[in-house]
Amino acid sequence: MKRFRNKLLIILFLLSSVSSVEAQKVNVPSGAGRWSVEKANEWYNQFKWINGADFLPSTAINQLEMWQAETFDFATINKELGWAENIGFNTMRVYLHSLAWKQDPTGFKQRVDRYLGIADKHKIKTIFVFFDDCWNKQARPGKQPEPKPGVHNSGWVQDPGDPDSKDPSKFPELEKYVKDVIQHFSKDKRILLWDLYNEPGNSGKLTTSLPLLKNVFSWAREVNPSQPLSVGLWAWDYEELNAFQALNSDVITYHDYEDPQWHQRVIDLLKSHGRPMICTEYMARTRNSRFSNILPLLHKENIGAINWGFVAGKSNTIYAWDTPLPSGEQPIEWFHDIFKKDGTPYRDDEVQLIKKLNGIK
Repeated sequence: MKRFRNKLLIILFLLSSVSSVEAQKVNVPSGAGRWSVEKANEWYNQFKWINGADFLPSTAINQLEMWQAETFDFATINKELGWAENIGFNTMRVYLHSLAWKQDPTGFKQRVDRYLGIADKHKIKTIFVFFDDCWNKQARPGKQPEPKPGVHNSGWVQDPGDPDSKDPSKFPELEKYVKDVIQHFSKDKRILLWDLYNEPGNSGKLTTSLPLLKNVFSWAREVNPSQPLSVGLWAWDYEELNAFQALNSDVITYHDYEDPQWHQRVIDLLKSHGRPMICTEYMARTRNSRFSNILPLLHKENIGAINWGFVAGKSNTIYAWDTPLPSGEQPIEWFHDIFKKDGTPYRDDEVQLIKKLNGIK
């Protein structure tokens, strides 16, 4: 682990000190162009401290169950976003899915608009995520599987999946999807940011995800929305992917599930970009990434804080990534999530800390 972390620090340093000449080597897209540092910081400074969670309603096992017409759960979304408002959360990061759009583009956008209406009522802005390389390789429209007892994210699906994410023949339809959604909401102030691709290269894909990553940035730049674009850094040994992500994002977003000492090192190195920063995934209690030791750090540094998980539900993210409990019994300590399904906090001290940092009495 120590050798691995030393390598990561070297790569982070290289990322933080890359020059404009080096930027050309990773094919920064033309067109509307990346926001200037000044524009990005002016945008960021109009908001109070950004904080919230990655949100999936507790009644959905994955993105399709959230967004398909038959299972779009208005009542649960409204109830759970109300809990978010009550603790001062002002931003939720939410995954879309191209198959839900493909089934019914008009209906999909109507449901996205309805979600945004609910979130706005609760004074919450949204970060929308397009593509994703995590968990199950292929999604199927229609009824989604039931959760596997004690298994973290047993039903979560990649988008567009494997092998589609590395098949250029699929890209024209994906381009239509991305451009249609961004164009429709390009001036919508309820949307904070477009997160174009979650953890490219995950699930063993490595640099096979780079062509789609480059394309999704180009497609979004062609639309030129009023909201910034980003793809979060997450695996520091993916040098080519990291360089492209860092040099094309208007705002630096990143994931970190490590302890405070390591997290601080990552912050210090990424700061050298001079751009606003949002940690779009953190908080895994059994890895010592906790509200008690990470949230005050992010608050002090004025870095947006979006933790993974909100209400315990069908995603089973109270269980750790690699520690299934097939019996379905409660883990000794929850991995993610803040609230039980009835709205009571898993740990009241955590909720009180969140409220305190948000100025909620």
